[in-house]
Amino acid sequence: MTRIANKERQEKQAKEQKIEQTITGRALLAGVVGYPVSHSLSPVLHNYWLRRYGIDGAYVPLPVAPETFETALYGLQAAGFRGVNVTIPHKESAYKIATIREESAQQIGSVNTLLFEANGGIRGLSTDGSGFIASLEGKVKNLEQCRILVLGAGGAARSIIGALLVAGACVHVTNHRQERAAQLSAVFPQITIIPWAEWEQALGAYDLLINTTPLGMEGGKYPYFCPSLGEAKPNLVVADIVYTPLETPLLRAATKQGLQTVEGLGMLLHQARLGFLEWFGVNPQVDSQTWAHVKGHL
Repeated sequence: MTRIANKERQEKQAKEQKIEQTITGRALLAGVVGYPVSHSLSPVLHNYWLRRYGIDGAYVPLPVAPETFETALYGLQAAGFRGVNVTIPHKESAYKIATIREESAQQIGSVNTLLFEANGGIRGLSTDGSGFIASLEGKVKNLEQCRILVLGAGGAARSIIGALLVAGACVHVTNHRQERAAQLSAVFPQITIIPWAEWEQALGAYDLLINTTPLGMEGGKYPYFCPSLGEAKPNLVVADIVYTPLETPLLRAATKQGLQTVEGLGMLLHQARLGFLEWFGVNPQVDSQTWAHVKGHL
């Protein structure tokens, strides 16, 4: 479907649902900080929820280079923002700037959600892991009996690995930079690190493959990332947290091979709920209308 057709469909849906939004001088403000950030669908999602629940507020994309991250965060806090989501490459920097860190964030040394407190404090949350687990519903039944291979060793990987270990899964990790993968062993002694050059041949040992890297992202450095899945067993589930495009080359290859897949959009939707609740005071629903609205902007 073309972007024009998508836009017309969304305009029609908005009219049918009679969604209205009024922004005043008292508007509650939040946003997403990344570099780049143009690919993010978080503004689409959060502004949809703001309209849907009739909240006086706005959620904006904020491109911030790494060298100006700290300055930008304190500026947003001073400007009255309620907080921000944090995406690549700022999740570990956001952890350092937080003055209060939730337990899950402390374990992994990374946050994806910052809440600006009224007393001047900055609370850091990690919601990627719980959001990812929620996205597996209906695809993976028993994580306690799963052998899982995670590609990547960044902030999102840490959050997801932490949640998987709490669920009782057996987790192996690989990363193209071996030393970065090895650093995870200090955080998660339970995991096993395997060399990047060997993971494709080892796929037959796993029940779930998760790509937590930006490899395969539209507009990224390696948009055509498509490793061989030839050694995968028939019941392997392949998940990708990249959602632009919705069907990454990795997921397309998995589908052609008859494997079950998990799109990255589910994690985005579910991880966003807690931040929205904290900033805007409403616990939003992740339902069919939400999925349809956000998918319409891909």
